[in-house]
Amino acid sequence: MEHKSSTSRLGIVTSIFAGLLLSASIALGADMSHGADNFYKSDKVTFQKVSFNNQYRMKVAGNLFIPKGIKQGSKNPAIVVGHPMGAVKEQSSNLYATKLAEQGFVTLAIDLSFWGESEGQPRNAVSPDIYAEDFSAAVDYLGTQTFVDRERIGVLGICGSGSFAISAAKIDPRMKAIATVSMYDMGAAVRNALNHSQTIEQRKAIIAEAAQQRYAEFTGGETKYTSGTVHELTKDTHPIQREFYDFYRTPRGDFTPKGSSPELTTHPTLTSAVKFMNFYPFEDIETISPRPMLFITGDKAHSIEFSHDAYKRAAEPKELVLVKGAGHVDLYDRVNLIPWDKLTSFFRKNLI
Repeated sequence: MEHKSSTSRLGIVTSIFAGLLLSASIALGADMSHGADNFYKSDKVTFQKVSFNNQYRMKVAGNLFIPKGIKQGSKNPAIVVGHPMGAVKEQSSNLYATKLAEQGFVTLAIDLSFWGESEGQPRNAVSPDIYAEDFSAAVDYLGTQTFVDRERIGVLGICGSGSFAISAAKIDPRMKAIATVSMYDMGAAVRNALNHSQTIEQRKAIIAEAAQQRYAEFTGGETKYTSGTVHELTKDTHPIQREFYDFYRTPRGDFTPKGSSPELTTHPTLTSAVKFMNFYPFEDIETISPRPMLFITGDKAHSIEFSHDAYKRAAEPKELVLVKGAGHVDLYDRVNLIPWDKLTSFFRKNLI
């Protein structure tokens, strides 16, 4: 079957990453590659590839990081780490998992279903319920390892995975502490676009286009993809797209998983992307209490509205951390900006 990227209204209007309707006055961070270290490796931890099934019997792939020197027979705290929407575990989440493992946590960076090395067809499909299930499946895996204390498991979601982790935590009390970094509420982003810049009429046009595309694909037509990160820059490229390009399309963070292609990375399928419109991760977020929540975002991040919204709705204990001078993508891998001490102290306090 042939594949084609769509230049549809969905790709233009609701692109999670393009932000084409966002005011050009939004300030971005400084030099975006300064201090970037996405592919960081450490001699203080051991690493191994693992896999396990979610409840739908789909294989979820993960990278497991174990601190060197943990005592034999000990039960240790653990953290599940989820990657940005459209990314894979090798982009940002491996970095966070490695750094937190250096601090004594067993960590597991996962590929969400339909992405990376995890199973799921068609590739790059959107299914927020299954994404949330993958976090719970990761807890299943960690909680059955002899070196993990199943009563001390936390989750960390980066970008879109922040909303998936929250969705999972609402119905999975085994997640004892929940943190997000540069969070996107993927439902609100697709329904409303950034800063609520999308009209109901535009939303309906997107839904209608995706529905018609289902006929094409059901009868054997080509699969279309949407949104994601552009593959080349022009003089008219929006600053937010430039921010994502600097990570996903340069050696800073570029990674193509086996079985995919550079042309398809970051791009969800057109027909499935509208499923985010039925995704409301912050509804009932207050029921997670008294389990603690930590929201970290850059004070220059174009996505800051989502962390503010989640923090406002959440019940205590909760904390919102604004990283001075940081944009959205800065907190993917700029190790000099990421508040490692805050993350470490949060998980130590609540998991140890």
